[in-house]
Amino acid sequence: MKIYTLHTKQNLPISIDKAWELLSDPKNLQLITPDYMGFKILSGADRPMYPGQIIQYIVTPVLGIPTKWVTEITHVVDKKYFVDEQRFGPYSLWHHKHFIKEIPGGIEMEDIVDYKVPMGILGELVHPFLVKPKLNEIFEYRRKKLIELFGEFK
Repeated sequence: MKIYTLHTKQNLPISIDKAWELLSDPKNLQLITPDYMGFKILSGADRPMYPGQIIQYIVTPVLGIPTKWVTEITHVVDKKYFVDEQRFGPYSLWHHKHFIKEIPGGIEMEDIVDYKVPMGILGELVHPFLVKPKLNEIFEYRRKKLIELFGEFK
């Protein structure tokens, strides 16, 4: 089975403290997720991120079918990075690294997602026209939402 990688970077004109405040609060994930995904946190978002934290969500990623998604925050280094891994959900593998670093005039935010689609060869066949475009759309929504919230990086 193939493991795919999604890699994005975005610069924002905010401090590392402000960026970490946004990213380290699991409740803010709903803010940067498209409304049509029906994202709802069920449990685990009652405190700032810590290693071992389990967060349960409901999402509606495809065809209006609600799906339970359970992630574990496996690594956290304050104001530098964190990693979330799917424990239960729509992917066979989901490993999402979130990095932030200070740059002149703001921060650089980098995401690296390694993932594997379910359903074997059928999943691999639908990946290029269903899964990959949907993930790109979600991350593009997030990029635009962060610009709306914090302004364009100059």
